[in-house]
Amino acid sequence: MHLDTSVIHLNKVGEALEKRLLRLGIKTAHDLLFHFPFRYEDFSQVSGITQLQNGQETTIEGTVELIANKRSPRKWTMITEAVVSDGTAQMRVVWFGQPFIAKSLHVGDRVFLSGKVKDDMFGLQMVSPSYEKIRNQASVTSNLDTLNTARIVPMYSLTTGLTQKQLRMLIKQVLPVAKELSEWLPEDIRDRADVMPLHEALAHIHFPEDLDSLKHAERRLKFDELFLLQLRAEMIRQEVKQETASEIPFAEETIKAFVAALPFALTKAQKIAAWEILKDIEKKEPMNRLLEGDVGSGKTVVAAMATLDAVHAGFQVAIMAPTEILAKQHFQSFQTLLPNAKILLITSSEIRNLKLEIGEESKKKRRDQAIACMKSGEAQIVIGTHALLTDDVLFKNLGLVIVDEQHRFGVAQRKTIREKSGNPNTMPHFLSMTATPIPRSFALTLYGDLDLSIINEMPVGRKPVKTTVVDPHARSAAYDVIRDEVKAGRQVFVICPLIEEKKDEGTGSSTSADRRDLSVQTSGSEKKSVLAEYEKLSTKIFPNLRVAYIHGKMKSVEKDAVMNKFATGEIDILVSTSVVEVGVNIPNASVMMIEGAENFGLAQLHQFRGRVGRSEYQSYCFLFTDSDSQRVAERLKFFSSTTNGFKVAEYDLEMRGPGEVYGKMQSGMGELKFATMQDGELIKLAREVARGIDFEKYSTLKERVEEWERGIHLE
Repeated sequence: MHLDTSVIHLNKVGEALEKRLLRLGIKTAHDLLFHFPFRYEDFSQVSGITQLQNGQETTIEGTVELIANKRSPRKWTMITEAVVSDGTAQMRVVWFGQPFIAKSLHVGDRVFLSGKVKDDMFGLQMVSPSYEKIRNQASVTSNLDTLNTARIVPMYSLTTGLTQKQLRMLIKQVLPVAKELSEWLPEDIRDRADVMPLHEALAHIHFPEDLDSLKHAERRLKFDELFLLQLRAEMIRQEVKQETASEIPFAEETIKAFVAALPFALTKAQKIAAWEILKDIEKKEPMNRLLEGDVGSGKTVVAAMATLDAVHAGFQVAIMAPTEILAKQHFQSFQTLLPNAKILLITSSEIRNLKLEIGEESKKKRRDQAIACMKSGEAQIVIGTHALLTDDVLFKNLGLVIVDEQHRFGVAQRKTIREKSGNPNTMPHFLSMTATPIPRSFALTLYGDLDLSIINEMPVGRKPVKTTVVDPHARSAAYDVIRDEVKAGRQVFVICPLIEEKKDEGTGSSTSADRRDLSVQTSGSEKKSVLAEYEKLSTKIFPNLRVAYIHGKMKSVEKDAVMNKFATGEIDILVSTSVVEVGVNIPNASVMMIEGAENFGLAQLHQFRGRVGRSEYQSYCFLFTDSDSQRVAERLKFFSSTTNGFKVAEYDLEMRGPGEVYGKMQSGMGELKFATMQDGELIKLAREVARGIDFEKYSTLKERVEEWERGIHLE
C-alpha cells in the first residue's frame, strides 16, 4: 500500500463503498489520511457498573450474559436487548433497529460498551452504545487496539450509507503509509516550534492515545497552516523587495482639485489611507498594500485618488474585480469620479469604453481593438475581471494594479502582470481592497505580506440602517413599511438562500447560501427560494408593484438587463440570492429584507445590509427566520444591535471561527481547519520563525509553499 493506492484496493471496500467515499472526495489512501475528525468522544475512562450515574458518558467492560432480539409491541421495530456483567453488577443494554448485533455478539463474549447511561423504572441502562469485542485478555489500561470504544473516539463527516465504524477501520488501515509523506519541516524548525513529526501528528489526530497526544497533534497541524501562510507572505515580501517599481510622483495640485470637487467631505480615515497609498507609490519599492474598510466607507474614492495620481504621471492603471457585476460597478463609479480619463471595461461578455474609438463590430474585433488601445497606452484605466491576466492582454506602461475582493495575488501572478506591464524591468504597484471588515490581528495573519490601511469610519451624513429581527406574526407590518418606502420613491432588495425549491436537500440544481452557518440550522427552518418568493410577492403581497428576480445561474446579459432596470428605477422590488452581496450600488434602495437569515453568516448579512443606507434616506434591514434555535436568536439579536462591521466580524470570529467566516474569501488561501484566532501564541511564533527565513538554505520550505500555491489555484 502507498499514498496513491486507490481505496478500492483496501480491505472490505467494494464498488458501493468506493462510490460513497468518492462523495466525500476520498479516492486514495492519502485522502483518507487527510479526512480529519471534526470532534471526539472521550470514552477512555472505563467505569465499573456500580459506579455509573444517570447521564454519564463512559465505557464499561463486561461479559455478555444474555442477548436476544424481540419486536417492539408498538412499532414494527426490532429491539436487541442484552445483559452485561462486569463481575460486580449487571446492566441492561438496548439497541433499536440493529438485529444483526445479536448475531455478532454472543453469550460469553467480553466487550467494551461506550455510550450514555440512562435511568428508567427498571434501573440504569445503555441505549444504542458503540460496542467492540475484546480480542485479547489485556487490561483495558494497555488496550489501544480498539477503534470505537474505550478510547478517545474520532467522529468524522459522513455521507449516506457510510458509518463511523467503517471510516475508522479504513483510516486505521492506511495509517502506516503516513510515513511515506515527506517531512517538509526541518528538524531545527520543529524543535523551535515544539511540534512532532508529521506522520506522528496524523496518527494521533485520528487515534490519540490520550488528551495530551491529541493536543500535540493539533499543535503540529495548526502550526503547519499558520506557518504556510506566513512563509508565503515572507516569500512575496522577499520577492517584492528585490523588485523595482516606477516612481509615481505626488501630483499635489491635481489631487487637491479632485478632493475639492467632490460633492462630499472626505473622512479622516479616508485622508490617512489615501496619504499612505500616495506616499507608497512615490517609492522605487513596489507598494503592496491592503485597503480595508466597511461597506459604504468610501474605499473607491481613495482608490480613484491613487488612480488619478498614476494617470496624471502618464501611467496606466488596471483594476481587477472577481465578478462581472463588480467590474461594471467600478466602471460606472470611475466614469463619475474621473470623467476626463479614458476608461475601458473588458470582461468575458462585454467591452465598453468612454472616450475611446472602438467600433460596433463583432465581439472579436471589439476585443482586438480594445487590446490595441491598452497596448498603445490610449486606454488609461482598464477595468475587468481576472480575464485581464490572459495571454493576449498587454499594456504599454502599467504603473498601478488595484485588485478588489481577491487578495490572493501570488508570486506567479505578479510575474505575469509584470510581463504584461510594458516594462519587464519594473513591477507595478499593488493595491488590494476588501469590503469585508477583518480584525487587524486576523488580517495580519491572512495577509502577512501586505501593509494595512483601514477606513474605520463612515462618510458624514450617512444614517445607520435600522435593523430588526421580525417576528413571523409581524410580517404584515414589515410589508407595510415596504409599501410606504416604494410609495415614497424608494426601492427594495429581498434576499433568499436558494434559487428554487427542491425536494431533496442533498441533490438537485438549487443553489444555497454561500458561507452558511450550517451549525445553526434547524429541521423546522425551511430555506426560502428566489423563484417561490418572487411568485408570492408579485402575485399575492405586492401585485401592484414592479417585482423582478435575479440569481447566479442567469446569463450575464439577463442579469445585466435586470440590474440596469433596477438601477434606473424601473423595478420596485428585486428578489435575489447572494449574487448582490458585494458591489451592487443602488443609492435609491432603502429596504433590505432577508428571508431565512439563519442560513447566512453575520459577515454575509452585513454585506447584504451594506446594499442599503448608501444615501441620505433612512434605510431598514428586516431579518426573517423560522428557526427556534437559541443560538440563532442570539446571533441575530447581536447583529441588529450594531452596524459596525468590525464588531460584527469579531463576534463572528469568536462564535464560528475563521474558516467559516472567511471561508469563501480565503478560497485562495486554503481554509483554516485547525488554527483559530485564539491561537495567538502560535500565530506569533509562526510569524517570527518565517520572518527573514533563508529559502536557499531551507529549499523544502520553498518547494512546499510552491506546491501549496499550485494546489489552491491562485487566481
